[in-house]
Amino acid sequence: MYGIVSNRVLTAPFVYREVGCKSAGSWRGTHIRTRSAVKAVPMESGASEEATEVAITSDNSKEAVGDSLAQYIVIRKDLVESLKWPLGSVLAQACHASVAAIWLYKDHPHTLQYCGDLDSMTKVTLEVKGEIQLMNLASKLEENGIAHKLWIEQPENFPTCLATKPYPKAEVSQFFKKLKLCK
Repeated sequence: MYGIVSNRVLTAPFVYREVGCKSAGSWRGTHIRTRSAVKAVPMESGASEEATEVAITSDNSKEAVGDSLAQYIVIRKDLVESLKWPLGSVLAQACHASVAAIWLYKDHPHTLQYCGDLDSMTKVTLEVKGEIQLMNLASKLEENGIAHKLWIEQPENFPTCLATKPYPKAEVSQFFKKLKLCK
């Protein structure tokens, strides 16, 4: 059996039904990327109505909808508020942690997929009150096997932020749900 999606014949035991379309493009149309959300439905008779939702991107690759990859970055709020660090210095700390986490896990399939589409790298930037909360979060991530980089500014040996390697949001969001978005 076969199905047709985006003028392509798929020879798989699934037929893809389009359930929605998202499109993003630039003002002048120089960069357009589309995603069509579809459901993979088994073509066998008597098959369950339950389906797996996936997205077909403009380059015909498939990815799970709602399970997109994101890198989580957590910054200490007290660096700006009470310690009076310039905003640029705090942003540099976040950049250090992000790049370090990507580099440390550069060969992991999630990182390769995340870096494979440079125009769609999702980051979730959150804040904690201070060093104690940052260290507690780092310990919790470590205990649960969540790969991350705790950035410690040298030579002061001062923890400033942390960043995870790219993960499917559904896999790690539980560890960050109590944190506020960084403002």
